[in-house]
Amino acid sequence: MKPKVIIIRAAGTNCDVETQYAFELAGANAELVYIDEIKQKTLTDYQIIALPGGFTYGDDIAAGKILANEIKYKYRDKFMKFLEKENLIIGICNGFQVLVKCGILPGLDGFFEEQKVSLVANDSERFEDRWVYLKVAGERSIFTKNSKDIITLPVAHTEGKFVAKDDAVLEKIKGLTVFRYVNEHGEDAPYPHNPNGSTWGIAGIADKTGRILGLMPHPERHVSYIQHPNHQKQEENGAGDGLYIFKNAVNYFKS
Repeated sequence: MKPKVIIIRAAGTNCDVETQYAFELAGANAELVYIDEIKQKTLTDYQIIALPGGFTYGDDIAAGKILANEIKYKYRDKFMKFLEKENLIIGICNGFQVLVKCGILPGLDGFFEEQKVSLVANDSERFEDRWVYLKVAGERSIFTKNSKDIITLPVAHTEGKFVAKDDAVLEKIKGLTVFRYVNEHGEDAPYPHNPNGSTWGIAGIADKTGRILGLMPHPERHVSYIQHPNHQKQEENGAGDGLYIFKNAVNYFKS
């Protein structure tokens, strides 16, 4: 049976259709659901929750903050029941911002904890829309199992700089980091390789179980090799680096 994915969107979400396509290409059944419809939904009918990219509620107050508060204060019980089933959650770009601001990630002291990390304004003080190289710690998340050591994905954000509450939190987060911004050789590098100034080059993290993943780059925008600007120089194997993230999620339930 194909796993069922619920893609939660709100006013300002703009990557939902691409995320749906990526999951269906990977072998899942994906459904687009507006946040207000969650009241009538049983989240445990699904195996994967996806929070896609965009600018929910115009990023008013801060990027992802309003949707994060909706989830935390209106749908906490539904999300907790979903998480108790050992299901998966992925938050991409704005979805990552939502997960950290409602306290689901990093989950150091349980879900819906006091916020310990955030994604704030880029050091460049501008919208960054570019392709980046990422070093992958594939063993830290179900979504990145057997990944290549270095992949390339696009970013598109204004508030993507990862910061931690203090040094003690940062040390714990290093053990949960799945994606780091690097250059083409896999080395730490400044802007533009690190497009936002993220601490320790952090581009994506998982919780301790590896079942919840948040990342700023957009894997749904690189599911085919022809989506890459240098695709003529790449192997024409059909798949882009982002597709494996969705395939790993689907295969987790098929196995």
